[in-house]
Amino acid sequence: MSLHQLAAAVLLPGFHGTTAPDWLLKRVADGLGGVVLFGRNVVDDAQVTSLTAALRGVRPDVVVGIDEEGGDVTRLDFGRGSEVPGNHALGAAGDLGLTRAVAASIGARLAACGVSLNLAPSADLVLTLDDPVIGVRSFGSDPVAAGRHVAAFVEGMQTVGVAACAKHFPGHGASTVDSHEALPVLPRTVEELRDVELVPFRAAVQAGVRSIMTGHLVVPAWGSLPATLNPNAVAALRDELGFTGAIITDGLDMKAVGGDLAQGSVQALTAGVDALCLGGEPLDDAGLQWLIDSIVAAVERGELPRSRLEEAARRTAALGTPPAAVDGHDPEIGMRAARKALEVHGTLKLSGPPVVLDLAVAPSIAVGEVPWGLGPYLVERVPGTTVLDTRAADEVAAAAEGRTIVVVTREAHRHPWARELVLSLVSIGLDLVHVETGVPGPDLGTAARVNTHGGSRVCLRAAAERIAAST
Repeated sequence: MSLHQLAAAVLLPGFHGTTAPDWLLKRVADGLGGVVLFGRNVVDDAQVTSLTAALRGVRPDVVVGIDEEGGDVTRLDFGRGSEVPGNHALGAAGDLGLTRAVAASIGARLAACGVSLNLAPSADLVLTLDDPVIGVRSFGSDPVAAGRHVAAFVEGMQTVGVAACAKHFPGHGASTVDSHEALPVLPRTVEELRDVELVPFRAAVQAGVRSIMTGHLVVPAWGSLPATLNPNAVAALRDELGFTGAIITDGLDMKAVGGDLAQGSVQALTAGVDALCLGGEPLDDAGLQWLIDSIVAAVERGELPRSRLEEAARRTAALGTPPAAVDGHDPEIGMRAARKALEVHGTLKLSGPPVVLDLAVAPSIAVGEVPWGLGPYLVERVPGTTVLDTRAADEVAAAAEGRTIVVVTREAHRHPWARELVLSLVSIGLDLVHVETGVPGPDLGTAARVNTHGGSRVCLRAAAERIAAST
């Protein structure tokens, strides 16, 4: 392969549109590593299947990646919310067989759509309630228990031929900064990482995970560079954990790695990373050529060894093996899992058709504008349900008229206005049910508390079922 072909072979860009543009098809034919699909590229499964068929029509082994974590982070169901609960709900359900089966169902659906690489599962832990980006994307806070679920997810996904990707090494758990927005510095020693954050990644490696994604996270003991650009981080992954598969960057266009995409690409490759994920901000043909030329120039001036680029290209190409379509998708398993994850505390009893208050907050960039809210599901199940759109406690009290208020939050502990509103409603003495769809925080004194462990469509439906059954 020429240097230009090798440079193209490690790139996984995103693009605009729900069909493959001609320039992208030409790049794939010429050896582009692959693409990553986002919500903007998805209408439904049939359209994704047609899109991937067009890509594979010009090169069968092109890598087609997607972020289909399930739960709050979904691409196939971006327009309506995921059909399966996410990691935190699966961790709460505590059934490894169920986690494995959910992952296998997701994988079978992806395989049928022609996707070869799923950028999941999140192997991060919940180590602080102030984490703004992982939350219910994590299996939980216990590293050993989370590791078992990570391994089960990897096994389920890869059983149907879709490569899994454990992320975001070495783990976002102790961070209070979203790396989409800024550069997190982990307040952790190498020993603490080894004993806690790295445990789920070690479990993923032992389960045979085919790829691992680096996070844009600084570990001071490894130096000032984020893991994505840091040879010490790659050495820990290769030498300490024994990982031999493909290392993929988190989005190199994220603010945590700065503004120079070409420099970041060369730094990541030099550090030992293999595949460069570039999808957050879609590239065009000229942008791709600029990156390819920049990588080639780094080789020509001796900054990036050709042998390192060849190794990265080989590992990236291994993720493009076309998955065989398998009959393993179970569209009902998500509801079963969501019901099993549901937790109810206190006395749940509706006095009649309730008043629902969905306290929506801005989603993280990773989640995006996926539909959220319990109101529509309770309206379906309990005729006469009223859905309010207000943040004023007195307006809620006026609308109550003796009815139960169902107030729905997404990590109320991280949003002072939402927490204070719930506390105000409690102080008024209303009959109040609090439904928390994020990582459960402190109890706010309501008559009943329902923890869904996620805001996906099935988690919300499961909560609506349980609440409606209490009338």
